[in-house]
Amino acid sequence: MICLLPLKFSLTVGRALATLLWFVLPPKRKRIAIDNARRCLNVDEDEAARIAKAGSVQLGSIFIEVLALPKIKADMRNYVKIVGLEHLTNYIASTGRGGVIATGHSDNWELMGGAFAQYGIPLVGVAKKQRSEGADKFICEYRELVGMHITYRNDVREMYKLLDAGHFIGLIMDQDVGRTDGVVVKFFNQATNFVTGAASMSRFRKVPIFPAFMHRNSDGTHTLEVSPPIYVERSTDKHADIKSMTQRLATLIEQHISKFPDEWFWLHDRWKSMRVEFTPEEVDEFNRELKI
Repeated sequence: MICLLPLKFSLTVGRALATLLWFVLPPKRKRIAIDNARRCLNVDEDEAARIAKAGSVQLGSIFIEVLALPKIKADMRNYVKIVGLEHLTNYIASTGRGGVIATGHSDNWELMGGAFAQYGIPLVGVAKKQRSEGADKFICEYRELVGMHITYRNDVREMYKLLDAGHFIGLIMDQDVGRTDGVVVKFFNQATNFVTGAASMSRFRKVPIFPAFMHRNSDGTHTLEVSPPIYVERSTDKHADIKSMTQRLATLIEQHISKFPDEWFWLHDRWKSMRVEFTPEEVDEFNRELKI
């Protein structure tokens, strides 16, 4: 039904429904979003509430665009413009190898993967297996519909196999991870546990990382910006190499969020592991190390 309706109308309905949902959102979850925006952007309570609401309301547009992917696919190049695509195509032409595309939960990250695939980039989407079998099947089928190859995030061997075969692994880096799965870096001047997958994969396979971020234009279309490739240093200290690159990527994500604050997923409890899995003394030590 969404594919039969005019897309602009459907997007308006999606945003309206998401606006209603904001008002019935559990107060605890809403408080997390507002506090995240206030601390990260150094704004007052009212502005933080506005930004948190905007970031939540855009989920309505994201949901509609996902449902409309069969329709959007036919006009993808007009709906999403890629700036810096030559960084990927030149690398592919000169090496024939794969690489890592690192991004965050800003604007429509689901549409981003489809855009890369429709522009001819052999992209692998790394998915979290859903508890609902039906939901999991729907998400995977729609991602594959637009040309993405899907693998689950616990299947690291398949990721490396696909990387070696010339595919690009798309990794969303900005969600919280468990203590043993991340490294603590500075993010919005706070000690933050960050996933290391992009840096680890890049260093292990000696492939570049292409930072890429998307934002929505005033006319409802999107611009996807791809940065030149960056490489992880390979010194004798593997941990330091990975941490240094992870910090670099965290800073790039921070810069993009600061530029387009209304488009980030503020509802996520980004600093939960720092509160729950690290002691106050450990956090203080990280703050001293990171000069916070």
